Amino acid sequence: MLETIALINEMSPYLLLGFLLAGVMHVYVPARWFHKYLSGHNLRSVFYAALFGVPLPLCSCGVLPTAMSLRKEGASHGATVSFLIATPQTGIDSIAATYALMGLPFAVLRPVAAFLTALFGGWAVNAVQKPADGVPGGEPQAEEAHACSCCHCHEKAGQEPQSAKGAWQKVREVLAYAYLEMMEDIGKWLVAGLVAAGLITVFVPDSFFAVFQDNSFLSMLLVLAIAIPMYICATGSIPIAVALMLKGLTPGAGLVLLMAGPACNVASLLVIGRSLGRRTLAAYLLSIIAGSVGFGLLIDHLLPRNWFVPTLLSQETCPTEAHAGWLGAACSVLLVLLLINAFIHSLRHGHDHSHGHGSCCAGEGHA
Repeated sequence: MLETIALINEMSPYLLLGFLLAGVMHVYVPARWFHKYLSGHNLRSVFYAALFGVPLPLCSCGVLPTAMSLRKEGASHGATVSFLIATPQTGIDSIAATYALMGLPFAVLRPVAAFLTALFGGWAVNAVQKPADGVPGGEPQAEEAHACSCCHCHEKAGQEPQSAKGAWQKVREVLAYAYLEMMEDIGKWLVAGLVAAGLITVFVPDSFFAVFQDNSFLSMLLVLAIAIPMYICATGSIPIAVALMLKGLTPGAGLVLLMAGPACNVASLLVIGRSLGRRTLAAYLLSIIAGSVGFGLLIDHLLPRNWFVPTLLSQETCPTEAHAGWLGAACSVLLVLLLINAFIHSLRHGHDHSHGHGSCCAGEGHA
């Protein structure tokens, strides 16, 4: 219980800051800018797709309609897959939370690994997929709607801020997106991650991963088997990874969870296979497996182990006394209140959409 409270107090200031930066990006970075650089069956479009995707705060389901919208606008198969790999693994909010709980080396290596894996995945897809293969876009609307029921995710691809709006209106949009829409999109997965972390802390024996002490590769395969089919967002995966590392999981296997968990789930695999083809799906999945395991082995065998010790594990005193403080506690209270507000708004929003769902999402496929 104390470890879970410490996790929340450590994360909450960085989460609030990360959500704010996500809102700034959403309002002030035009979506058309992304479409401009992602066409072309070449490494340049793959590079830009990975570069754009790393800081974007889109969840694992939200990235699907956005990526399919980019594909409809003319993005290549490789660029689309590069975006799909890079975006859900990271985001400004998750990078900040990673720094809070896992330290600077993890916070730096995580987006770097996502970026390089996305580059490799996009290049691999372009190598196996000819430019003429497939029709941009296809008809993924049915799968997209199934994978992500929240219309905010669909709106992200086509929205642009209107320059005539006043500064105060822009600020309101930033706050609304950061602390309402983003909270609705990933709040439940963040809470689920914290609950899972608490359950792991209580019920998983300290010696559970001792059998893998001399074989980190096997522990990574175990994590892959668990992480690939499940749904977990980039931020929600952090407390789970920390809890497992506190139980003896190697840092490299922890990184595998942070990479493969958000990037893969059953819904995304179905959408990618249906919309982009089986060869693209195979290259996408193999790239994530190879990238996560490769960087995991790099951490476990080539880099200093003490670089990748979770913040809570490195504390010599009680974590709630050492780092909770009044700021962490206040931010935790504020975060909980915002999550409750977003949950209530989501219930009302869902009720409204039950009467007018068609009008909300009628234009999703045209973003």
